[in-house]
Amino acid sequence: MTEFMRILEIVGTVAFSVSGALVAIGANLDIFGVVFVSCITAVGGGIVRDILIGIHPPAIFMNSRVCIIAMAVSVAVFLIAYRNRRHFYDFRTRIEQINNVFDALGLAAFTVTGAEVAYMSGYGENGFLVVAIGMITAVGGGIFRDILTNTTPYVFKKHVYALATIFGGIVYYFSRKYFFADVWTFALPMTLVVLIRLLATKYRWSLPKIHLEE
Repeated sequence: MTEFMRILEIVGTVAFSVSGALVAIGANLDIFGVVFVSCITAVGGGIVRDILIGIHPPAIFMNSRVCIIAMAVSVAVFLIAYRNRRHFYDFRTRIEQINNVFDALGLAAFTVTGAEVAYMSGYGENGFLVVAIGMITAVGGGIFRDILTNTTPYVFKKHVYALATIFGGIVYYFSRKYFFADVWTFALPMTLVVLIRLLATKYRWSLPKIHLEE
């Protein structure tokens, strides 16, 4: 399962790197800003996770592989966008759709990997903590991304974003606790997170909010 978790980590890193780079390019940042935002989107949630469960220094600083992958992906996205810069805003809807898919994949992968790290760190009996750490790992990088690009964090305003990770974390926890840790233990919650995110985007599901101007 260790190898499978590494694969999930890479999937989440690539997905969130693409998402972060697209948002940064849309915010008109230079190449350093694109790379930085892309990397913090990919690793920010993991850093917060490690601090909360007592892993010091956070794992990202002991293994540069994830950052190297994130940087490579962000530079590739930047170069592709630069080459097609005249049409970047013409395809805003299509770019948003692509971003949503990558964001959903990253959200799903990091929900599971974050919860697994918490579970394996000795907190397997604390379901609330495991689910919460999975959520924080999944949404933390996106919150940093949105703050750095001067927008209200996506998690607080659109498409039941964090709720998807909570449901996925709950499914993961009970599968992990009462069944063997196999591929399905990770695949089921990931599938659920992706489905909720994509369906919420398609059908514009949102949590209730107060519209004060009304």
